Amino acid sequence: MQTTRLILSLASLAVLLLLAGTAGATPVPPATADGGERSVTVIDDSGKTVLIRGEPQRIVSLAPSNTEILYALGLEDRIVAVTERCDYPPATAEKPKVGGFSTVNIEKVIAMEPDLIFAAPANTDEVIDRLRSLGMTVVILDPQTIDGVLHDIELAGRATGQEEQASTLIEGLRVRIGAVAEKAAGGPAEEPSVAHVIWHDPLWVSGRGTFQDEVITLAGGANAFGSVDDWSIVSLEEFIITNPDYILVSSGSGMNRDGYDAIYNYIINEPRLQRLDAVRNDRVYVIDADVVSRGSPRIVDALEEVADYLHPGTSGAGTPEAAGTVQSPGFGAITLICALSAAVLLLQKR
Repeated sequence: MQTTRLILSLASLAVLLLLAGTAGATPVPPATADGGERSVTVIDDSGKTVLIRGEPQRIVSLAPSNTEILYALGLEDRIVAVTERCDYPPATAEKPKVGGFSTVNIEKVIAMEPDLIFAAPANTDEVIDRLRSLGMTVVILDPQTIDGVLHDIELAGRATGQEEQASTLIEGLRVRIGAVAEKAAGGPAEEPSVAHVIWHDPLWVSGRGTFQDEVITLAGGANAFGSVDDWSIVSLEEFIITNPDYILVSSGSGMNRDGYDAIYNYIINEPRLQRLDAVRNDRVYVIDADVVSRGSPRIVDALEEVADYLHPGTSGAGTPEAAGTVQSPGFGAITLICALSAAVLLLQKR
Protein backbone atom coordinates (compact mmCIF):
# COMPACT_ATOMS: atom_id res chain seq x y z
CA MET A 1 0.00 0.00 0.00
CA GLN A 2 2.82 2.42 0.87
CA THR A 3 4.53 1.62 -2.42
CA THR A 4 1.30 2.28 -4.30
CA ARG A 5 0.83 5.62 -2.52
CA LEU A 6 4.42 6.58 -3.29
CA ILE A 7 3.95 5.79 -6.97
CA LEU A 8 0.71 7.80 -7.08
CA SER A 9 2.41 10.71 -5.32
CA LEU A 10 5.31 10.71 -7.75
CA ALA A 11 2.91 10.51 -10.68
CA SER A 12 0.93 13.47 -9.32
CA LEU A 13 4.13 15.45 -8.85
CA ALA A 14 5.19 14.69 -12.42
CA VAL A 15 1.83 15.93 -13.70
CA LEU A 16 2.10 19.13 -11.65
CA LEU A 17 5.60 19.78 -12.94
CA LEU A 18 4.44 19.24 -16.49
CA LEU A 19 1.58 21.67 -16.00
CA ALA A 20 3.92 24.22 -14.39
CA GLY A 21 6.19 24.02 -17.37
CA THR A 22 3.35 25.09 -19.65
CA ALA A 23 1.76 27.62 -17.33
CA GLY A 24 3.10 30.56 -19.29
CA ALA A 25 1.29 29.53 -22.46
CA THR A 26 -1.90 31.36 -23.26
CA PRO A 27 -3.51 28.61 -25.39
CA VAL A 28 -5.59 25.79 -23.98
CA PRO A 29 -3.93 22.33 -24.22
CA PRO A 30 -4.73 20.35 -27.38
CA ALA A 31 -7.71 18.03 -27.32
CA THR A 32 -8.92 15.24 -29.56
CA ALA A 33 -12.30 15.45 -31.23
CA ASP A 34 -14.72 12.52 -31.19
CA GLY A 35 -13.47 11.34 -34.57
CA GLY A 36 -9.86 11.35 -33.39
CA GLU A 37 -9.02 14.62 -35.17
CA ARG A 38 -6.59 16.96 -33.42
CA SER A 39 -8.25 20.05 -32.03
CA VAL A 40 -6.60 22.98 -30.27
CA THR A 41 -7.87 26.28 -28.93
CA VAL A 42 -5.56 29.28 -28.81
CA ILE A 43 -5.97 32.88 -27.74
CA ASP A 44 -4.36 35.13 -30.33
CA ASP A 45 -2.79 38.55 -29.78
CA SER A 46 -6.11 40.32 -30.32
CA GLY A 47 -7.54 38.38 -27.38
CA LYS A 48 -9.79 36.28 -29.60
CA THR A 49 -10.23 32.58 -28.86
CA VAL A 50 -9.67 30.55 -32.01
CA LEU A 51 -10.52 26.86 -32.45
CA ILE A 52 -8.29 25.00 -34.90
CA ARG A 53 -9.43 21.56 -36.00
CA GLY A 54 -6.94 19.15 -37.43
CA GLU A 55 -3.35 19.98 -38.34
CA PRO A 56 -3.38 22.87 -40.85
CA GLN A 57 -1.95 21.92 -44.24
CA ARG A 58 -2.72 25.08 -46.24
CA ILE A 59 -1.46 28.17 -44.43
CA VAL A 60 -1.60 31.76 -45.65
CA SER A 61 0.59 34.40 -44.00
CA LEU A 62 -0.47 38.04 -44.24
CA ALA A 63 2.56 39.67 -42.60
CA PRO A 64 6.34 39.49 -43.16
CA SER A 65 7.02 38.78 -39.49
CA ASN A 66 4.46 35.96 -39.45
CA THR A 67 6.06 34.43 -42.52
CA GLU A 68 9.50 34.46 -40.90
CA ILE A 69 8.14 32.72 -37.82
CA LEU A 70 6.40 30.04 -39.90
CA TYR A 71 9.52 29.32 -41.92
CA ALA A 72 11.59 29.13 -38.75
CA LEU A 73 9.15 26.47 -37.52
CA GLY A 74 9.79 24.38 -40.63
CA LEU A 75 6.38 25.03 -42.20
CA GLU A 76 7.57 26.11 -45.64
CA ASP A 77 5.85 23.17 -47.37
CA ARG A 78 2.51 24.05 -45.80
CA ILE A 79 2.62 27.78 -46.62
CA VAL A 80 0.52 28.23 -49.76
CA ALA A 81 0.63 32.04 -50.04
CA VAL A 82 2.17 35.18 -48.56
CA THR A 83 2.00 38.92 -49.17
CA GLU A 84 4.12 40.92 -51.59
CA ARG A 85 6.01 42.33 -48.62
CA CYS A 86 7.09 38.91 -47.35
CA ASP A 87 10.68 38.73 -48.58
CA TYR A 88 12.50 36.54 -46.05
CA PRO A 89 13.72 33.91 -46.28
CA PRO A 90 14.49 34.18 -50.03
CA ALA A 91 12.34 31.09 -50.72
CA THR A 92 9.26 33.26 -50.17
CA ALA A 93 9.81 34.65 -53.67
CA GLU A 94 8.41 31.39 -55.05
CA LYS A 95 5.20 31.55 -53.04
CA PRO A 96 1.93 32.86 -54.57
CA LYS A 97 1.12 36.42 -53.46
CA VAL A 98 -2.22 37.60 -52.09
CA GLY A 99 -1.69 41.35 -52.26
CA GLY A 100 0.18 43.79 -50.08
CA PHE A 101 0.65 43.93 -46.34
CA SER A 102 -2.13 46.48 -45.77
CA THR A 103 -3.83 45.84 -49.13
CA VAL A 104 -4.74 42.16 -48.89
CA ASN A 105 -6.71 40.78 -51.82
CA ILE A 106 -9.49 38.79 -50.17
CA GLU A 107 -10.43 36.99 -53.38
CA LYS A 108 -6.88 35.71 -53.80
CA VAL A 109 -6.80 34.53 -50.20
CA ILE A 110 -10.05 32.60 -50.63
CA ALA A 111 -8.76 31.07 -53.88
CA MET A 112 -5.88 29.48 -51.95
CA GLU A 113 -8.42 27.51 -49.86
CA PRO A 114 -6.49 27.98 -46.61
CA ASP A 115 -7.33 26.06 -43.47
CA LEU A 116 -5.41 28.59 -41.36
CA ILE A 117 -4.51 32.26 -41.87
CA PHE A 118 -1.94 34.14 -39.80
CA ALA A 119 -2.83 37.83 -39.90
CA ALA A 120 -1.69 41.08 -38.28
CA PRO A 121 -3.51 44.27 -37.22
CA ALA A 122 -2.01 46.08 -40.23
CA ASN A 123 -4.14 43.89 -42.50
CA THR A 124 -7.05 46.06 -41.23
CA ASP A 125 -10.12 45.04 -39.24
CA GLU A 126 -12.22 45.13 -42.39
CA VAL A 127 -10.16 42.44 -44.11
CA ILE A 128 -9.82 40.26 -41.01
CA ASP A 129 -13.53 40.47 -40.17
CA ARG A 130 -14.44 39.67 -43.78
CA LEU A 131 -12.23 36.59 -43.83
CA ARG A 132 -13.74 35.36 -40.59
CA SER A 133 -17.26 35.99 -41.85
CA LEU A 134 -16.45 33.71 -44.78
CA GLY A 135 -15.62 30.90 -42.38
CA MET A 136 -11.84 31.32 -42.48
CA THR A 137 -9.79 30.45 -39.40
CA VAL A 138 -7.69 33.52 -38.59
CA VAL A 139 -5.02 33.88 -35.90
CA ILE A 140 -3.59 37.36 -35.29
CA LEU A 141 0.05 37.76 -34.29
CA ASP A 142 1.08 41.17 -32.97
CA PRO A 143 4.27 40.99 -30.85
CA GLN A 144 5.25 44.26 -29.18
CA THR A 145 8.40 43.08 -27.43
CA ILE A 146 11.06 40.39 -27.80
CA ASP A 147 9.22 38.31 -25.21
CA GLY A 148 6.15 38.85 -27.36
CA VAL A 149 8.02 37.34 -30.31
CA LEU A 150 8.84 34.26 -28.24
CA HIS A 151 5.21 34.01 -27.16
CA ASP A 152 4.03 34.19 -30.76
CA ILE A 153 6.48 31.50 -31.83
CA GLU A 154 4.91 29.27 -29.18
CA LEU A 155 1.40 30.29 -30.27
CA ALA A 156 2.14 29.57 -33.94
CA GLY A 157 3.71 26.25 -32.99
CA ARG A 158 0.62 25.14 -31.11
CA ALA A 159 -1.73 26.33 -33.83
CA THR A 160 0.12 24.33 -36.47
CA GLY A 161 1.08 21.25 -34.50
CA GLN A 162 4.74 22.26 -34.41
CA GLU A 163 5.04 22.46 -30.63
CA GLU A 164 8.35 20.65 -30.46
CA GLN A 165 9.93 22.83 -33.15
CA ALA A 166 8.64 25.95 -31.39
CA SER A 167 10.08 24.81 -28.07
CA THR A 168 13.48 24.16 -29.64
CA LEU A 169 13.47 27.50 -31.43
CA ILE A 170 12.50 29.42 -28.29
CA GLU A 171 15.10 27.66 -26.19
CA GLY A 172 17.84 28.57 -28.65
CA LEU A 173 16.73 32.19 -28.83
CA ARG A 174 16.59 32.49 -25.03
CA VAL A 175 20.13 31.13 -24.75
CA ARG A 176 21.38 33.72 -27.24
CA ILE A 177 19.47 36.56 -25.57
CA GLY A 178 20.76 35.54 -22.16
CA ALA A 179 24.35 35.37 -23.39
CA VAL A 180 24.19 38.90 -24.77
CA ALA A 181 22.48 40.32 -21.68
CA GLU A 182 24.92 38.62 -19.28
CA LYS A 183 28.03 39.81 -21.06
CA ALA A 184 26.62 43.29 -21.64
CA ALA A 185 25.91 43.53 -17.91
CA GLY A 186 29.60 42.89 -17.29
CA GLY A 187 30.60 45.83 -19.47
CA PRO A 188 31.39 49.42 -18.43
CA ALA A 189 29.27 50.82 -15.63
CA GLU A 190 28.27 53.78 -17.77
CA GLU A 191 26.12 52.62 -20.65
CA PRO A 192 26.98 54.22 -24.01
CA SER A 193 24.19 56.30 -25.53
CA VAL A 194 22.83 54.99 -28.80
CA ALA A 195 20.57 56.68 -31.35
CA HIS A 196 18.68 54.69 -33.97
CA VAL A 197 17.82 56.80 -37.01
CA ILE A 198 15.16 55.51 -39.39
CA TRP A 199 15.10 58.52 -41.73
CA HIS A 200 17.00 61.76 -42.15
CA ASP A 201 14.71 64.26 -43.87
CA PRO A 202 13.41 65.04 -41.32
CA LEU A 203 15.28 63.12 -38.65
CA TRP A 204 13.17 60.24 -37.35
CA VAL A 205 14.45 58.28 -34.35
CA SER A 206 13.30 55.24 -32.38
CA GLY A 207 12.05 56.05 -28.90
CA ARG A 208 10.75 53.98 -26.02
CA GLY A 209 8.24 51.25 -26.71
CA THR A 210 9.94 50.08 -29.91
CA PHE A 211 11.85 46.92 -30.77
CA GLN A 212 14.89 49.11 -31.45
CA ASP A 213 14.76 50.60 -27.95
CA GLU A 214 14.64 47.11 -26.43
CA VAL A 215 17.50 45.91 -28.62
CA ILE A 216 19.67 48.85 -27.59
CA THR A 217 18.92 48.32 -23.89
CA LEU A 218 19.49 44.56 -23.87
CA ALA A 219 22.72 45.02 -25.81
CA GLY A 220 24.08 47.16 -23.00
CA GLY A 221 23.34 50.64 -24.30
CA ALA A 222 21.02 53.50 -23.37
CA ASN A 223 18.63 54.86 -25.97
CA ALA A 224 19.73 58.44 -26.59
CA PHE A 225 16.10 59.27 -27.37
CA GLY A 226 14.44 57.04 -24.81
CA SER A 227 12.47 60.03 -23.58
CA VAL A 228 10.28 60.11 -26.70
CA ASP A 229 7.51 57.65 -27.51
CA ASP A 230 7.59 55.25 -30.44
CA TRP A 231 9.09 56.79 -33.58
CA SER A 232 9.39 60.55 -33.49
CA ILE A 233 10.84 63.49 -35.36
CA VAL A 234 13.63 65.39 -33.63
CA SER A 235 15.25 68.60 -34.80
CA LEU A 236 18.81 68.66 -36.04
CA GLU A 237 19.69 70.92 -33.13
CA GLU A 238 18.26 68.43 -30.62
CA PHE A 239 20.17 65.61 -32.28
CA ILE A 240 23.42 67.56 -32.08
CA ILE A 241 22.86 68.48 -28.41
CA THR A 242 22.10 64.85 -27.54
CA ASN A 243 25.43 63.85 -29.12
CA PRO A 244 25.04 60.02 -28.98
CA ASP A 245 28.10 57.81 -28.53
CA TYR A 246 26.83 55.47 -31.25
CA ILE A 247 24.47 55.98 -34.17
CA LEU A 248 22.60 53.13 -35.84
CA VAL A 249 21.01 53.91 -39.20
CA SER A 250 18.46 51.79 -41.02
CA SER A 251 19.20 50.20 -44.33
CA GLY A 252 17.63 47.34 -46.22
CA SER A 253 14.56 47.30 -48.45
CA GLY A 254 13.60 50.80 -49.48
CA MET A 255 16.63 52.35 -47.81
CA ASN A 256 19.35 51.06 -50.10
CA ARG A 257 19.34 51.79 -53.83
CA ASP A 258 22.27 50.31 -55.73
CA GLY A 259 24.42 50.29 -52.62
CA TYR A 260 23.53 53.86 -51.72
CA ASP A 261 22.65 54.22 -48.04
CA ALA A 262 20.91 57.56 -47.90
CA ILE A 263 20.73 57.89 -44.11
CA TYR A 264 24.29 56.76 -43.51
CA ASN A 265 25.66 59.16 -46.09
CA TYR A 266 23.65 62.02 -44.65
CA ILE A 267 24.99 61.41 -41.13
CA ILE A 268 28.58 61.05 -42.36
CA ASN A 269 28.59 64.00 -44.77
CA GLU A 270 26.32 66.59 -43.13
CA PRO A 271 28.76 69.36 -42.05
CA ARG A 272 26.76 70.21 -38.94
CA LEU A 273 27.13 66.65 -37.65
CA GLN A 274 30.89 66.35 -38.00
CA ARG A 275 31.55 67.18 -34.34
CA LEU A 276 29.33 64.42 -33.01
CA ASP A 277 31.25 61.85 -30.97
CA ALA A 278 29.79 58.98 -33.00
CA VAL A 279 30.92 60.54 -36.28
CA ARG A 280 34.38 61.53 -35.03
CA ASN A 281 34.98 58.08 -33.53
CA ASP A 282 33.68 56.20 -36.57
CA ARG A 283 30.77 54.72 -34.64
CA VAL A 284 28.00 55.10 -37.19
CA TYR A 285 26.69 51.67 -38.22
CA VAL A 286 24.19 50.52 -40.84
CA ILE A 287 21.69 47.91 -39.65
CA ASP A 288 19.09 46.19 -41.82
CA ALA A 289 15.72 47.83 -41.23
CA ASP A 290 13.84 44.55 -41.57
CA VAL A 291 16.04 42.65 -39.11
CA VAL A 292 15.85 45.27 -36.37
CA SER A 293 12.16 46.07 -36.81
CA ARG A 294 10.25 42.87 -37.52
CA GLY A 295 8.72 40.81 -34.75
CA SER A 296 10.43 37.63 -35.87
CA PRO A 297 13.30 35.39 -34.72
CA ARG A 298 15.72 37.69 -36.55
CA ILE A 299 15.22 40.34 -33.88
CA VAL A 300 17.78 38.33 -31.90
CA ASP A 301 20.19 38.67 -34.83
CA ALA A 302 19.79 42.44 -34.45
CA LEU A 303 20.43 42.16 -30.71
CA GLU A 304 23.69 40.29 -31.28
CA GLU A 305 24.76 42.70 -34.01
CA VAL A 306 24.19 45.79 -31.86
CA ALA A 307 25.87 44.13 -28.89
CA ASP A 308 28.95 43.49 -31.02
CA TYR A 309 29.05 47.16 -31.99
CA LEU A 310 28.81 48.32 -28.38
CA HIS A 311 30.94 45.58 -26.84
CA PRO A 312 33.00 43.73 -29.46
CA GLY A 313 32.90 40.00 -28.87
CA THR A 314 29.76 40.16 -26.69
CA SER A 315 27.74 37.63 -28.70
CA GLY A 316 29.13 34.20 -29.34
CA ALA A 317 27.29 33.93 -32.66
CA GLY A 318 29.15 36.88 -34.13
CA THR A 319 27.80 37.36 -37.63
CA PRO A 320 24.22 38.02 -38.71
CA GLU A 321 24.67 35.51 -41.53
CA ALA A 322 25.12 32.64 -39.12
CA ALA A 323 22.42 33.87 -36.76
CA GLY A 324 19.87 34.52 -39.48
CA THR A 325 19.40 30.95 -40.66
CA VAL A 326 15.70 30.18 -40.29
CA GLN A 327 16.38 26.66 -39.06
CA SER A 328 18.43 28.01 -36.16
CA PRO A 329 17.09 27.16 -32.73
CA GLY A 330 16.92 30.04 -32.33
CA PHE A 331 8.47 46.43 -40.52
CA GLY A 332 8.13 44.78 -43.23
CA ALA A 333 10.60 46.79 -45.25
CA ILE A 334 10.54 50.45 -44.37
CA THR A 335 9.77 52.20 -47.62
CA LEU A 336 11.44 55.29 -48.92
CA ILE A 337 8.72 57.93 -49.08
CA CYS A 338 8.67 61.67 -48.75
CA ALA A 339 6.59 61.80 -45.60
CA LEU A 340 7.70 58.91 -43.42
CA SER A 341 4.96 58.62 -40.82
CA ALA A 342 4.86 56.94 -37.44
CA ALA A 343 1.69 55.16 -38.43
CA VAL A 344 3.38 53.49 -41.38
CA LEU A 345 6.32 52.45 -39.24
CA LEU A 346 3.98 50.96 -36.70
CA LEU A 347 2.29 48.92 -39.42
CA GLN A 348 5.60 47.74 -40.82
CA LYS A 349 6.74 46.51 -37.46
CA ARG A 350 4.20 43.69 -37.40
